[in-house]
Amino acid sequence: MPALILAVAPLAAQAPPEIAGCPVFPPGNIWSAPVDQLPVDPNSGTYVATIGPDKNLHPDFGSGLWQGGPIGIPFVIVDGSQPRLPASFLYADESDPGGYAVPLDAPIEGGSHSDGDRHAIALDRDNCILYELYRAFPQPDGSWRADSGAIFDLRAHWLRPAGWTSADAAGLPILPGLVRYEEVAAGEIRHAIRFTVPQTRRAYVWPARHYASRLTEARYPPMGQRFRLRADFDISGFSREAQVILRALKKYGMILADNGSAWYISGAPDERWDNDALRDLRRVRGSDFEAVDVSSLMVRPDSGITATPAAAQAVVNAANYRAGAVSPGLIVSIFGQGIGPQEPAVFTLGPDGRIGTELGGVTVRFGPHAAPLLYVSATQINAIAPYAVAGPSTEVEVRYQGATVMRQSVRVLDAAPGVFLPVLNQDATPNSAASPAARGSIAVLFGTGEGQTDPPGIDGQPAIDILPHPRLPVSVDVAGRPAEILYAGAAPQLVAGVFQINFRVPEDAPTGVVPLTITVGPHRTSPRLRLYVK
Repeated sequence: MPALILAVAPLAAQAPPEIAGCPVFPPGNIWSAPVDQLPVDPNSGTYVATIGPDKNLHPDFGSGLWQGGPIGIPFVIVDGSQPRLPASFLYADESDPGGYAVPLDAPIEGGSHSDGDRHAIALDRDNCILYELYRAFPQPDGSWRADSGAIFDLRAHWLRPAGWTSADAAGLPILPGLVRYEEVAAGEIRHAIRFTVPQTRRAYVWPARHYASRLTEARYPPMGQRFRLRADFDISGFSREAQVILRALKKYGMILADNGSAWYISGAPDERWDNDALRDLRRVRGSDFEAVDVSSLMVRPDSGITATPAAAQAVVNAANYRAGAVSPGLIVSIFGQGIGPQEPAVFTLGPDGRIGTELGGVTVRFGPHAAPLLYVSATQINAIAPYAVAGPSTEVEVRYQGATVMRQSVRVLDAAPGVFLPVLNQDATPNSAASPAARGSIAVLFGTGEGQTDPPGIDGQPAIDILPHPRLPVSVDVAGRPAEILYAGAAPQLVAGVFQINFRVPEDAPTGVVPLTITVGPHRTSPRLRLYVK
């Protein structure tokens, strides 16, 4: 069970932006973290001098056409019924496998005849899943061919595996960093902006996951480097549209995401853009920017979660960092400031053989029901939602030393499955590119959020003599093929709320990295799950 206690940290307070009703990552994600108060990077002056202090800021988006294509990076909104089309990749070992809900007639960056980056992006508004393709070409057989592709769960904080590209060179999502007309018209951009420079270093810094350069000199900025507009830069004489963008560049800054032209910021094309107003941005020069050190915000290199003094209160699935809902028996991570003791405490079993509901002076209630506590600290609590929790919503209350320090309402679902990584091979080795599972072999995974069980789960009780199984139907899908389930139930010796699934890798599963989906009732796991097959 200690392996299930995830060391993460509090979330930032700013509410995230939304697109089509979907959060663009949960509150406290690095994309929506203010950087106006963070220290200047020690290499700031060198980076600016290398990129070009006299080069102008350039809005790489607008209305109308340029060389026959829309100006900017377009995207399309689809619903959950949109078919997930097969895709083949030049860089398959760094691309997310599985279907992409990108229609074949989706708008392509530069137009359908472009020979450039040809990004194709779709947002599934019903499931809040983002699909992005780089150098995407629709095929006559109804599939996509692309250089690379990435799928992002907009309700979760996970980043791509270390060293993986995405549809962008830095391994980052593209859509969160685009300037969109709607937010400028509303008067506020609440996120960092994507931008490019001509040359980058053979390195990346969080939250980037990939580099695209052979240059090693320290004068070149790494992928993922954050910059901001200097606080003393006077924006009063700029157009209204430009002022909105410049305020965002002061507060949230911009993230280096790709090689390209100097100081080019990215946005979505829209016929409502006033190109003259946007051109006003060209009065800003590279010397008006400074590089920012965001390392103090990083909690885990594989997560976009941030740690800031102004932390929000958040309750997320401990297995996949997905926010927004809980289910009976779900292991959750709760974040905040001053919600527990400075010295972390870990559970021990009580005289009754169960995990207690008080730890380090902390108690947590879901409505009237006390929750077993696995771990507590000043900024994080890992707890298990009681099996008696019922919806459509419940109030989570955290008390520390007798005082209420947090209270939040969350949705209640009948199941909210998440999987703790890694998946295990038949010989108990972690499934990976270096150690794939053989077709026909047995793989094992552990998760949480299966909901009610038979017999009913007992809060805080380890599964020893009785192994309850989920009431809702469970299925495992490997690359679109149903897998035989050999066991689905409580994980022996682990606390109620942790489930185990043993399944056989289909004999006809494709080799390489393939999508893995676990479904409990109507609820699917995050699309970031994958299985390596040989």
